[in-house]
Amino acid sequence: MKITSFIITLVSATALAALGQEGALQDVKQGAKKTGETVKNGLETAGKKTKEAAETVGEKTKETAKTVGRKTKETAETVGEKTKETAETVGEKTKETAKTVHQKSKRALKKTKAETTGQQSTNQATSPTDR
Repeated sequence: MKITSFIITLVSATALAALGQEGALQDVKQGAKKTGETVKNGLETAGKKTKEAAETVGEKTKETAKTVGRKTKETAETVGEKTKETAETVGEKTKETAKTVHQKSKRALKKTKAETTGQQSTNQATSPTDR
């Protein structure tokens, strides 16, 4: 009977240990499930945040591109206006210079004609036919 009692006690202890391990195993499973859910939620949140950040970056990039385009257009228009103004100024200065050169040329021509006429008169007065 002692052996039977011993075997029954041993079987009971083994069964209790197995049940205890099964309970611990269930605790581990539940902990792993909760951890998995937490990781999943964290990844979903990170995914949403990444998507929001990408959308924000996309919007900012689009706004920046529009701003750069507008500023480039404004600069081109300003450069065009300045170039036109400069060309007009150069044209006016060239016209003034040409007018001044023309006037000076006319004066020089008149002076030269007057000198030539004066010399011819002097030459005619002292010509050999008059002597």
